[in-house]
Amino acid sequence: MKQQKSKKIALAAVGILAISTILGACGNDNNNNAASSPSASAPAASTSAAPSASAPAAAADRTVTDGLGHEVTVPANPQRVIASYLEDNLVALGVTPVAQWSVSNGIQDYLQGSLKDVPTISYDLPYEEVASFTPDLIIVGSATTVEGDKYDSYSKIAPTYVVGDEANNNWRDSLLAVGKVLGKDAEAQKALDDYDAKAKDAKEKLQAAVGGQSAAALWLVGKSFFLVGQDLSAGAVLYGDLGLTPPSLVAELSSSAASWNAVSLEKLATLDADHLFLINSDGEASEELKSAIWQNLPAVKNGHVYEFAANTSWLYSGPIANGQIIDNVLDSLAK
Repeated sequence: MKQQKSKKIALAAVGILAISTILGACGNDNNNNAASSPSASAPAASTSAAPSASAPAAAADRTVTDGLGHEVTVPANPQRVIASYLEDNLVALGVTPVAQWSVSNGIQDYLQGSLKDVPTISYDLPYEEVASFTPDLIIVGSATTVEGDKYDSYSKIAPTYVVGDEANNNWRDSLLAVGKVLGKDAEAQKALDDYDAKAKDAKEKLQAAVGGQSAAALWLVGKSFFLVGQDLSAGAVLYGDLGLTPPSLVAELSSSAASWNAVSLEKLATLDADHLFLINSDGEASEELKSAIWQNLPAVKNGHVYEFAANTSWLYSGPIANGQIIDNVLDSLAK
């Protein structure tokens, strides 16, 4: 899953489920990461009477083609949107969903400044639960969410737009797709431009602070370590956007399609990163952090480990999550 999803994964139990989401190319997830035929959208405004010259023209419903080739009739101004695991994009576009993604008792905590009053909906989008929110638009990331007859079932509830796996696995394409279906293309492009400007500025500051030093992000969950991929999730931010140097182990494990790759203790011992960003789902009392292997890592010995809880944005991907990761990296390396 391409970075989100980092994103929820608040405790180990939630983190365990996130492994299946993120490592299975949720896509973040994303996966993370992160349910999309004719729709039951509201009828277009009547054209029987032309508006007066002084009255603005009424907004019209739009027909767009989604990532799976469905032609979807979208309400002119959708007010009750469900876009499970795509909330990062919604927040960036100034849209508040009628329900937000959840798993067990976990949510995307890093978005709660904008979504704290929004009720939750189960990550697997049960039909009855979706219908109970009376959405006027459903946006789905992955094609697997609507496999079989699921798409038709969701479409009977509300117009359903599927981003599709290719776009969903790239947070930039996902944002643009969500902007398109919401009629907020300009806002989506501005969010991308603002992010790129922020990343460019941060990259320059990091170059001045740490030069070509290497860095890696490790996720500790269920007594196991996972290393972020070079081009996915937080790795795309660290190496692609911020220009930090990936240690050799990151490159070695990045052939996998997973955002976070399992690391054996034998392999962990070879992790020679100058700096480590530790996303800790197991807590400070974890025995793994007391082991000789951990204690002998160069970054640990030099005091260059920066720890973050699992309810931060590191396990997710999107303009909001990635922007927060940039802030964390700057605070850690360019004080």
